[in-house]
Parts: sequence; structure tokens; C-alpha cells
Amino acid sequence: MAIGFTPRYKEEIPLKGETRHSFLVHAIETIDKLGWRIVQLSESGVVAYTDKGAFSWNAELKVLIEEEEVGIESTSVGNEVMDWGRNKKNVRQFLAAYQELEPLSEEELSTKYEALKVSFVPPEDDILRIPPPTAAENLKEFLYIFRPVKGYIVTPVFMYLNMLIFILMAISGVNVFEPSAESLLSWGANFRPLTLEGQPWRLLTNCFLHIGVLHLLMNMYALVYIGVLLEPHLGKIRFISAYLLAGITASVASLWWNDLTISAGASGAIFGMYGVFLAMLTTNLIEKDTRKALLTSIAVFVIFNLLTGVRGGIDNAAHIGGLLGGIIIGYAFVPSLKKEGQLNLKFGTIALLVFFVLSTSFVVYKKMPNDYGVYDQKIARFTALETKALEVYKLPKDAPKEQLLKGLKEDGIVNWHKSLAIINELDKLNLPEVFHQRNVLLKKYCELRIKSYDLAYKAIAENTEKYKDEMVGYNVAIQNLLNELTAQK
Repeated sequence: MAIGFTPRYKEEIPLKGETRHSFLVHAIETIDKLGWRIVQLSESGVVAYTDKGAFSWNAELKVLIEEEEVGIESTSVGNEVMDWGRNKKNVRQFLAAYQELEPLSEEELSTKYEALKVSFVPPEDDILRIPPPTAAENLKEFLYIFRPVKGYIVTPVFMYLNMLIFILMAISGVNVFEPSAESLLSWGANFRPLTLEGQPWRLLTNCFLHIGVLHLLMNMYALVYIGVLLEPHLGKIRFISAYLLAGITASVASLWWNDLTISAGASGAIFGMYGVFLAMLTTNLIEKDTRKALLTSIAVFVIFNLLTGVRGGIDNAAHIGGLLGGIIIGYAFVPSLKKEGQLNLKFGTIALLVFFVLSTSFVVYKKMPNDYGVYDQKIARFTALETKALEVYKLPKDAPKEQLLKGLKEDGIVNWHKSLAIINELDKLNLPEVFHQRNVLLKKYCELRIKSYDLAYKAIAENTEKYKDEMVGYNVAIQNLLNELTAQK
């Protein structure tokens, strides 16, 4: 299978005792037998076109006859960016037909060659003798991969969009090698406590963010590779819908699997496109000979990347979610791909997929517990109550007795009891053990504060210092707990 903006396939074979003249004669007979159209004859060889019709795939065949070997090259004609193995098939078809020719006598070969000479182009016009492209020309052809052309528009647009967002992040001060968690979250990364807390847009925005330049380059390479293969076959609308929908299924899978993982990157959506292609490769949409090689190649790529993700530091849940979503989308596209002219079937399929993915994602989103988000909310409430309870210490020393007592009881003891109730609620959440260990310390902290405030209230109400030593002991214990809690952060 050849991939590129001018897909081609070439084989070189030895002359095996034949002369250049005899091979040229046999090559012309082979091309005539195959029904291809000759466009140039020269002493160097022949150039022909498959000529299968204006609306069919066609290729240019070049047969260049050197002193000791023959180069046979098939090159796609038109705007396609991959050939699904057809150029290789052309070359093999030519060689097979060549082998089936009846042998000619020396006299017949000579007569036929002399007749061909009349049609030879002058050496200066022989396109077979045009020098190979320079490094600059090869670079120019390579750069075409970044340029939208017919049959390959959406892929470079998505690539540019990902790159543009990365550049904007860098301009804003985000580290291009190791962006911080705060930076990623501020730009829209997927993170369960935030996404489930009324920010569902993160399910899509995270698909256009990347965790460093290497992450971006690897994903863009994978995107271009699958885009070159798949976009010409799907078309713009199907490709866009499949990419975005697979990105959402990947994000939902990541959200469901990961508790506190910050997820970002196009890989979930890209895995979805590989899933679409895998689904298509199990049908008869693609020629059988091409299908087997592609299926093996794509399957190896997918399995290798999934196994790589097992090592850690990679959101494999998103990869698997995108892949499975893509496979479903791919199979859903098959009927409309087989009946390309039926636009109602095409757009109806896309509409049903949009409804299915979005409604399913909505149900999962709503049913998914967000204990971490609840924890954050309650801790924020706890902090507010703590701040309110500690305001009594800001009162002046000569404040009226009634004001001090009110501050200790209504603003202090009452709020410490509310804080203690919040910590008891936190213990009911499904959280890792480290959170529950912290809750134990917070409970002790609240209980000590309540005891300390009770003694302070008694001391002021009774106008006595007999509780002073006991209060000092509580304050020392409170400070030790605060030090321990600070060390855990």
C-alpha cells in the first residue's frame, strides 16, 4: 500500500538474458493485452495509463528499461492521497500478464521493434529520462501533507487547530514541555471533580489540548497517518462527525475510569478513527487483497499503543473508549458507504449517531458519582465555617464581656459543631483511605476546638483563670494537629 500525495509502487527486475529491445516489444504487447493506453514510446521504455474511465481509479505505468534491469512503476493519477494497494496490484498484474505472453522469434521481435521505432519520442522529450527529484523537491512534496487538498481537507484542518491551540497556550505562558496541572485545567482538560461539577464542555475541549510538544507531535503523526487513509473514503462530513463523537466517547470512558486523572489530548479521538477503519476493514468495502495487509498493520498499531499505555502515565481508558466508539461508528457508516448516492441514509446515520453518543454520554454523566467534587465542596464549606469560628480571636482584648461570650458561643462553638458534622458526612463518601485518615485528624481538630472554646467561655463567664493550664494544653494539641495536617498536603 502506498501513502502520500502521489501514491506509487515500484519494482525492479533483471532482464534475465533478454535484450532491451525484446523487453520493450513484450512490454507493449502486455499493455495492449491489459487494455491500457500508451501515451509515450521511447528507446528507454514506455509510459501508459490504465484508462478505466473518468470516474474510476487510474494510474500511470512507467516501464524504464536499463542495461541490466527494468524498473516498473505505477503512480496514482488524481487527487487521492492513498491507493489502497492498487499501484502494487497494477505492477503485479503487468508482470503476470508479461509472463503469460507467447514467445516470439528473433525475426518477429526485430520486425515489431522496427515498427515501434517510428513512434519513439526524441530523447530530449523522453519523460522517462527526467532526473529524479531533488531534495528540495522531495521536501516540497512532503510538505503537501500539511496542505488541504480534495479528499484530504479535514485532517490538516484538525491538525492546524490542535497546533494553534498549543501555540496559544505557549504564548500565554504554559510550559511547552511539562505544562502544569493548573494550566491544563484552565484551558479545558478533563478532570472528574470539575467536569462532573457542571463543566461537561471539558469532554470535548480536552481533545484539542496536549501535555507538551512531544505529546502533540506524536498525536499529529497518528492523525495524519489515519487521515490519509480514511478521509478520502469517508468524506468530510463523516470524518468530522466520527472524530468528534469518538473524542466524546473517549472522554466519557476516561471520566468513568479515572478518579483524579487530568486527561488531555487528541489520542482518544484518533483511536476512534482507527476503530472506524478497523470496522471498515472487516467488511467488503475495501478490496480483499488490500484489506488483509491494512487490517494487520492497523491492528498492530492499536495493540502496540494500548500495551504501551499499560506502563502508566497514559490515559488508556480514553484510548479504549475512543476505539470502541469508533468501531461502532464505523459499522454504522457501512450501509451509507455502500450506497453513496443516498444522502438521506448518509445524514440520517450521522444524526442517529450524534443522538446515540450524546444521549448515552448524558446518562453516564448524570449517573456517575462525583464524590471528589462533593468532597471539595464540603471542604470549602468547612473552611468558611472555620474562618467564621476563628473571628473571635480578632476581637480587641478590651471588648465587652457579652461580645466575647457571643463570639465564642454563636460564632465559635456553633460553627465548630457544624464543621464536625461536615467531617462526619465526608466519611460516608467513597474515597481513598488517605482522605479518611485526614478526616480522622480533622475530627480531632474540631473536637479540640470545641473543648478549647468551652473552657474559654467558662473562663470569661466566671471571670477566672483556673482553666488556663488546661486551655494551654488544648492549644498545644491543636497546633500539633495543624502541623500534621499541613504536612499531609
